[in-house]
Amino acid sequence: MSMPTDLRDLFDLQFQASRRQIDVPLVVRRERLVRLRKLLGEHAPELSVAVEADFGVRSAAVTEMAELSVLRALLSDALRQLPRWTRRRRISTPWYLHPAQAWVQPQPLGVVGVMAPWNYPLLLSLAPVVAAFAAGNRVMLKPSERAPHTAAQLARLAGRFFSPEEFGVATGGVAVATAFAGLPFDHLFFTGSSQTGRRVAQAAAVHLTPTTLELGGKSPCIIDAGCDLHKAAASIAHGKLLNAGQTCVAPDYVLVPRGSEAAFADAFRAAALRLYPRFAGNPDYASVVDAHHHARLQALLQNAAQLGAQVEVIEPADADGSNARLQRQMAPVLVYGVTDGMRLMQEEIFGPVLPVLSYERLDDAIDYVNARPRPLALYWFGDAAGMRDEVLRRTVSGGVTVNGTLLHAAHPGLPFGGVGDSGWGAAHGEAGFRRMSHDKAVLAPARGNPAAQWLRPPYGARFQRISGLLRRWL
Repeated sequence: MSMPTDLRDLFDLQFQASRRQIDVPLVVRRERLVRLRKLLGEHAPELSVAVEADFGVRSAAVTEMAELSVLRALLSDALRQLPRWTRRRRISTPWYLHPAQAWVQPQPLGVVGVMAPWNYPLLLSLAPVVAAFAAGNRVMLKPSERAPHTAAQLARLAGRFFSPEEFGVATGGVAVATAFAGLPFDHLFFTGSSQTGRRVAQAAAVHLTPTTLELGGKSPCIIDAGCDLHKAAASIAHGKLLNAGQTCVAPDYVLVPRGSEAAFADAFRAAALRLYPRFAGNPDYASVVDAHHHARLQALLQNAAQLGAQVEVIEPADADGSNARLQRQMAPVLVYGVTDGMRLMQEEIFGPVLPVLSYERLDDAIDYVNARPRPLALYWFGDAAGMRDEVLRRTVSGGVTVNGTLLHAAHPGLPFGGVGDSGWGAAHGEAGFRRMSHDKAVLAPARGNPAAQWLRPPYGARFQRISGLLRRWL
């Protein structure tokens, strides 16, 4: 397949610009971040309208809380911390290389490609751009074709606030995305499914392009015995039902002590109905993004029911089911009696469906999590610090929120990313800046440095004496 000419032209423009200006001054980086903040400040309303047009139903308040406010926090943190991040870092020098100075000097990589998903089309498009700009890079963005209204707005606004040499947006479908992933970027940042992430990594490997992959996965909740189920259920309901479960760090399943399944279900049901007194027609309860995704979720539930699971739909008594189906506002669903053979437990759910599993001992819950691919997030609920630390010590996940959900992803200073099947690399804060920078190692020996002499042949008696010292001291 031939690459679209305009896409390659945009890349070449940015590539040449990045090679002409290797050193990007702090003032230039700050000014780009300020322009991005101005873009969001002046055009948040039309961006929110575009997001709602893509979803069908999703209020501006949800977009403000879940996307725009997080972006503003990331921008503020970057502008505040940028002088420290960009400063060269002194490194101590071992005695056998004295006298010398050593430091690490962060430099821009060049051109960064960002491939964004549809579920948070503003946050997951622009958060990597914040890190890339802070690191002094130029950026090409490919928004998801499943959010075409948002993609069109981002392309329009990028053209108003930035030159093509700085920031360009490529819109289009699968063909454009495939061509985009095959460009020889200096770094490629992808957010999406594990299946697509593997293809992106393969395309990037052709050019030895380093990647950051944020891939989601099946993030568990572990509820400890003695935990306040009502508080835990309130947090889990919020994390699961925000954006109708279409969140990469949404709780994917919950592990509860055996015997407390019914109590948890009652608490979750009550919490869900406090958050959303109705689902159909509620502007704060997002639609499933499209008919294809809605049908996929229904197929997961049908498969689980056919294999013996118990499916409970949570909805108010006066809910208008037909309206909910028309608007794709899918009421929350609890599923009991799930097994590993069900698609529900094999795929990332990405919707308002929550399997409830039982465990006898905490060791059983930990073993269950560890027997599966490492998740993007893990949530632990309980009051015992020892049990908490045991879970943290014995499980591996991209990030953790204790006695809550989602919140670690909203902290601008914490690294955000996956591990293993849930991805690699980290975004946000200093971790994102480092990911988008090259740390150049520099050693500057003093004039007459003896290390430069004893390391050279011929290797006679002096070399033997110094080698003996090194063997004793190293």
